[in-house]
Amino acid sequence: MKLKTNKKIVKCGLMLLSLVLFIGCAEKQMNQKTSETSSYFDYSNSYDQLTGGIKMIPITTPKGTFNVWTKRVGNNPKIKVLLLHGGPGATHEVFECFDGYLPNEEIEYIYYDQLESYYSDQPNDSTLWTTEHFVEEVEQVRKALNLNKDNFYLLGQSWGGILAMEYALKYQENLKGLIISNMVASIPEYEKFSKEVLGPQMPSEVYQEIMELEAQEDFENPRYTELVTQYFYTEHFLRMPLEKWPESVIRSFKHLNQNIYIFMQGYSEFGVTGNASLKGWDVSNRLKELIIPTLMIGGKYDTMDPKYMQWMSTQVQNGRSLTTNGSHLSQYDDPKTYFSGLIQFIKDVDNK
Repeated sequence: MKLKTNKKIVKCGLMLLSLVLFIGCAEKQMNQKTSETSSYFDYSNSYDQLTGGIKMIPITTPKGTFNVWTKRVGNNPKIKVLLLHGGPGATHEVFECFDGYLPNEEIEYIYYDQLESYYSDQPNDSTLWTTEHFVEEVEQVRKALNLNKDNFYLLGQSWGGILAMEYALKYQENLKGLIISNMVASIPEYEKFSKEVLGPQMPSEVYQEIMELEAQEDFENPRYTELVTQYFYTEHFLRMPLEKWPESVIRSFKHLNQNIYIFMQGYSEFGVTGNASLKGWDVSNRLKELIIPTLMIGGKYDTMDPKYMQWMSTQVQNGRSLTTNGSHLSQYDDPKTYFSGLIQFIKDVDNK
């Protein structure tokens, strides 16, 4: 009886020892994992620690030197995503939802307000409002942030997509990966889709009234704003009732530089109006020149034709297509599809 008792004590002791050893190993692994990943948010001994990642970058232009605002989030020597906002003249604020998705994947990303946008200098000089200027501006930002072909991903949305395509066509040797979000490679195709597909989806009397106001160039009429907001923006720009739009999107709208927006895009959301400088822009025949890994992101309800976005992915030499169930700001109205596809693309490129 005493022998059996001793055996039980020994057995219990061994089980307890095994449990202690298991817990110890688990804690060691957790501590090791923590020490391995903690550097993502470690800004110590970095040039931008005091500013929380913000860096004002001087941009040299024929009209003088001006500063543009950037802010990096995280540290990852292999993955650095520079974000190009839309507009022209909008702000980085439309990307703020990225904070909820990319840090968990340890993807470093960089907010950036282009020249004339709210957080950057605004010289209000229309001679600088060209795609050529902004391509060279992005190149100067790249150099200032030490981005290179081993870590540099460029993501452009809407007008930022135009800028990203133009940059890649000139400087793709500097890129590791390219993401074109919600922008087709042809303004004429954008206009055709708006007028032949999106417009007719509205109630006929509404679309007719909008077109009449546009024909009269009565864009500042409150009625025009009311109709476009109710029947277009909440269907194809961000598919939420206006009162549910995220504060970051509302803030970006408030900060929009209308001068450069009107100069380059015009007044209408159905195309480029008047003599706006983006009129007729088209690089669809040049997509075949792109050899870097490229992701084309479209939305089922986007202002840009999602089928054309899919076609674009077949024209570049190393393309991938992602179509969300969202609209122009798919990162807000279908974040699950948008971010899972974006993150997978970045990781796949990084693992090659």
